[in-house]
Amino acid sequence: MNVKSLKKPAKRVSVGYLRQYGIQTFGEDNLYPQTLLGIIASSSTGSECAERFATFIEGNGFREVAFSEYVVNRMGDTADDIHQLVCKNVADFDGLALHVNYNMLGQIVTLNNIPFENCRLMEEDSNGYIGKIAVHPDWSGKKTRNGKPLKVDMNNIDFIDVFNPRKEVVLKQIEAAGGIENYKGQILWVSGSGRNTYPASRADRVVTEMSTDEGLSNVKYRNVRCNFMPATIIVTKKGQRIKDDGDERESNDTGFSDTLVQLQGDVNAGKILEVELTTEEEKPEVLNFKANNYDKEFTVTDASTVERIYSAYGQEPWYCIRIGKIGFSGEILEDAFEYYNSIVSKQQRMIERAFTKIFEHWYEVANPSNDFSVEPLKYIRNDKLSNNA
Repeated sequence: MNVKSLKKPAKRVSVGYLRQYGIQTFGEDNLYPQTLLGIIASSSTGSECAERFATFIEGNGFREVAFSEYVVNRMGDTADDIHQLVCKNVADFDGLALHVNYNMLGQIVTLNNIPFENCRLMEEDSNGYIGKIAVHPDWSGKKTRNGKPLKVDMNNIDFIDVFNPRKEVVLKQIEAAGGIENYKGQILWVSGSGRNTYPASRADRVVTEMSTDEGLSNVKYRNVRCNFMPATIIVTKKGQRIKDDGDERESNDTGFSDTLVQLQGDVNAGKILEVELTTEEEKPEVLNFKANNYDKEFTVTDASTVERIYSAYGQEPWYCIRIGKIGFSGEILEDAFEYYNSIVSKQQRMIERAFTKIFEHWYEVANPSNDFSVEPLKYIRNDKLSNNA
């Protein structure tokens, strides 16, 4: 069977056009990144892998310690603070957005991180150029300020110029804005999928598995907390009284609707249910009750789902350690750290290039070495610590 004969796959990231705002939608409903974050957060395995991915991208921070402590905006954020936020965006979306502002001389004086999910690309012009980035605090329109929702409309969307540090360009933009006090600065928007293209993160390739992981957790929860697990049912003569071994009460209801609730879940597991009947001819009867365990039905699905999520993030060593395939030792963890540092090097270089572009035009020399590389994480074994001591 050739490619033409195969079933056509759906687009991973659909892009449309919102004419009223002049922007390209990020997903069909313009909420792709917000939805993706929700899927990751709902999956325990996905959250764990995404957090480890971000941690290794961040590493131990910038090699230049003095630069990492350098204050980059009026709120007192350091370069290390901004770097931490950027690493989280890159891990989740494979993209970053950095906002800079200038002084009257056309020099960059402040740096802030913008959550990548808040940014949308404007439509390209006839030359294929995108001149502005649209920014809204919450494209779902649910966020509030002073008790009022921030609706998605022209009054709440900031259209900010894309990063172009050429002095003549910056000065013209300041003039067009009506002065430095009205100027909104520029945004350096970077996508791992290429220029002017919304990125697809590592999580995107396993969103189905992450959703399955959430479903499996729900099954396990309901199996333990909501399953019907009495050990035995005793059927006796007479009456309409229903009681269990933990509670006794009179009832005019011959059904079991209220009593069944008392016999569900882990807290009530192993209780004995007694039912008094009105038919005197019947003698007491003990019925063994077997509850259904649904965990066994999904054992293979559970294992394959977890393995695929780990694989999507390139974290096979941690998966092998988790299932006991390669054991657990200092040497194995050292190898795992070294291996994963090579996996995240691409993302680290993306961030390094972004900081280099910005601080080449900073108003003062913030990093004399011009080294914006990140120090990789290293696993420190206890025996090495004791030897050093």
